[in-house]
Amino acid sequence: MSDDQRDQTPAEPAAEAAAPAQPVVPTGPEPEPIRFFGTTWVNHDGGYGPRRVGVALGALAIAVLGAFLLRFSYEGLEIGNVGAFLSISVVVLFAIASSIAFVKTWESFSRRQAPSSDETALKGLKAIGFIGSLIAYFLRCFVEAPGEKLRRAEYERATAEFARRRGTRTGNPAVRRPKRKK
Repeated sequence: MSDDQRDQTPAEPAAEAAAPAQPVVPTGPEPEPIRFFGTTWVNHDGGYGPRRVGVALGALAIAVLGAFLLRFSYEGLEIGNVGAFLSISVVVLFAIASSIAFVKTWESFSRRQAPSSDETALKGLKAIGFIGSLIAYFLRCFVEAPGEKLRRAEYERATAEFARRRGTRTGNPAVRRPKRKK
């Protein structure tokens, strides 16, 4: 056998593959990841602070860019000489859409929407008022990761419930004596 053939022989199976499968012991509920933050919000580690700064600056930069684009669109309407009514209507539409998007985005940081709620009907309006959503992200990053308070409360509730369920289990239920009848 040549040296080239010895180098090409398959490696021995890994020790992990040969070992019998261990039963998975539940360690508790897993935290829900937050967009742009993952699960770093749990312990505020893994670059949590710089991520908050980055998300805040990114949201602000995109909001400013969006405002410039809307300004250029408005100037296009003026150049097109469409009339004062349409120009004012466009400005009012974007202002109302942005304020609704801001409020709905801000509320989504503190409560979950019902699956059949009117939030799905407002997706188009929130897309039009994207500047309001971006400003809500920007402002919320000064306090916490957007949605952290809600997810932390849910995670702590689930952890406490898991600990309570695990703590009440004692012994083998098959060995227990039957309850006495009165």
